Amino acid sequence: MSALLVAVGLTVVPATPATAAYSGPRAGMVQLFEWPWADVARECTTFLGPKGYWAVQVSPPQEHARVAGDPWWERYQPVSYALTSRSGDRAAFASMVSTCRAAGVGIVADVVVNHMAGTDGTSITGRAYTKYQYPSYGPQDFHLPACQVSNYSDRGNVQNCELVGLSDLRTDSAYVRGRIRAYLTDLMSLGVIGFRVDAAKHFPAADLAALLAGVPGPPYVFSEVIDYGGEAVRAGEYTGSGDVTEFRYGASLATLFRSGRLADLLDPARTWNTWGLLPSGDAVPFVSNHDTERGQAGGGVLTYKDGSLYNLAQVVTLAWPYGNPVLTSGYAWTDKEAGPPGNGSGGTSGPWRPGDAAAPSGCSGAWVCEHRWGNVAAMAGFRAATTGAWSVDNKWSNGWQQVAFSRGSLGFVAVNREGLAMDQVLQTGMPAGTYCQVLSGDFDLATRSCSGRRVTVGADGRTRVQLPALSAFAIHAASRV
Repeated sequence: MSALLVAVGLTVVPATPATAAYSGPRAGMVQLFEWPWADVARECTTFLGPKGYWAVQVSPPQEHARVAGDPWWERYQPVSYALTSRSGDRAAFASMVSTCRAAGVGIVADVVVNHMAGTDGTSITGRAYTKYQYPSYGPQDFHLPACQVSNYSDRGNVQNCELVGLSDLRTDSAYVRGRIRAYLTDLMSLGVIGFRVDAAKHFPAADLAALLAGVPGPPYVFSEVIDYGGEAVRAGEYTGSGDVTEFRYGASLATLFRSGRLADLLDPARTWNTWGLLPSGDAVPFVSNHDTERGQAGGGVLTYKDGSLYNLAQVVTLAWPYGNPVLTSGYAWTDKEAGPPGNGSGGTSGPWRPGDAAAPSGCSGAWVCEHRWGNVAAMAGFRAATTGAWSVDNKWSNGWQQVAFSRGSLGFVAVNREGLAMDQVLQTGMPAGTYCQVLSGDFDLATRSCSGRRVTVGADGRTRVQLPALSAFAIHAASRV
């Protein structure tokens, strides 16, 4: 797929009411993990649309199991493909898609098609079901007799056995493919722009291509394939159906930020070329996602709990010309199994509360809302403004933890990973003029109003970059004021 954060503190940036709607280029995808549909819709209108985001990845919308304690993973235990979940019903989902589209933001649905719920139980709607017997499926539609995924060096075991006891669908069956295709087509009919395919490595790439065949759109697709190397199933197998998650990116970037030299970022022979990443045009990189931040699917990544290091890693991810990155924004947790704040009836109590005006008050409480952090919020606009220059130019470092680079003549970023201030006059590669330093305050893409610092790029393309410890700097063609 194509190319499609400043205060380092954990402050939340409210959306500045715009006098004009933003209609420029868009880039960047945010996973609003476990947000209710009504809250996603409001976020599209008040924040994501004005900030230039391209898409929102939403949690699985299908009917799912209701598990004691309502852990986060009950969303990944389907009972049927009816559009009722703890985020809302079909009408709320359709309204969200329509509202976000009007704000210029597409919806990418997380779809669970490898399996169904793993035990007997009751769904979020109160519907009773038993393992291997669901509204659309019976025992003949699953890999039976059942075996458990236990050997990742054995392709057959990985793709024909049950992942943590979940009923494994026969995705090679014409009937099963037809049911899944009908579900995806239904979502497309409501206006979604694409899908994240959960647990894609647990069924063959050929099955994915076959069940996607005939889905109108065509949809944007990216597949979850956890691949750190050394296993039978590899991420590259799935690029024929779209982009693929790049789990090695977050792990490698975390090591660089925690124990390496940021200067090595500018030397591919020391970093990028050694990480074993998918080609940029196939990759969906991320600093962390809902699995890895909980120490699952590989762990050791930077998360919101790492504060400024996490902030700066997001700056690099959205500034560097690699892949189509996704940022996860969710809720605070101490128990890695814990689900989102609930309403007592199985539904989710989202960050937008009655009486909220400019910003969701829940983002100052149980919800973390990483996408609203000061340094993250403006970087979707930076990425959108620089997609026309898919290169890294005007590289500079102090040989240690301070780096800077431009994206051709369309944008310039500097990152200070050190515990000391940075003060340098640097070549930006950009046209002379006055720009809003978009990571020093709020910047409105539509009106180009700037509440942060204004910086001057001289006729020689140089500017003075002054940064406190653990902070970042960004200007771009659309931030010229």
